[in-house]
Amino acid sequence: MSTFFIVATPIGNMEDITLRALKVLGSVDVVLCEDTRVTKKLFVRHAISVGGNAQPRVLSYHAHSKISRVNDIVALLKEGKNVALVSDAGTPGISDPGAELVSIIRRDMAVELAEGALKIESIPGASALTAALSIAGVPCADFIFLGFLPHKKGRETLFKEIATAERTCIFYESPHRIMKTLDSLVMHAVAKRITICRELTKIFEEVVSGSPQEVLTYFTAHTDKVRGEFVVIVS
Repeated sequence: MSTFFIVATPIGNMEDITLRALKVLGSVDVVLCEDTRVTKKLFVRHAISVGGNAQPRVLSYHAHSKISRVNDIVALLKEGKNVALVSDAGTPGISDPGAELVSIIRRDMAVELAEGALKIESIPGASALTAALSIAGVPCADFIFLGFLPHKKGRETLFKEIATAERTCIFYESPHRIMKTLDSLVMHAVAKRITICRELTKIFEEVVSGSPQEVLTYFTAHTDKVRGEFVVIVS
């Protein structure tokens, strides 16, 4: 039997990885990652050797990978190899191409899954989504997760929907678009409360909350903090 492991890795602090994840990453035949350089830093930090006898190989798999790489991955699993998938940070499949790969494997290896020759196994851990919610202090018994918002088409319509949503809305944003996002929230969601979680688990972790205008004013006055990764919570 082969196993395809979906392994969560740290979102910032390198120590935020489970003992189980380290064991899996050190024992599989192949580790698939977005950027091999990023993953190898994690391996160095936790003394996981790669590429030798009985040591995992590291291969790239990302949003621009060709179908031939997907076919290679399926072939490895059919050969009985154990394969682990990681993203650069956090849980694979959450706003990254890992979800598509899992879908293809489930489709192309449906027989193997049904017969028990293949298992797809989650190795849970860090996620920016749950980390942000845990420290934001906002209603989150139920919420809507939007991933990364579209860059252009439908963007303003989505902000109007966020403004009228009864549930807490959460999405990811990059430093290149965070100010535009705050402008749109000032325009469409003036009655909402905004919580920005920035650089989670890193040295300069920060939580800023207030009205859309208050949060926009803060980042306008502190341009040095318009960097890193952002989780935006609209409640």
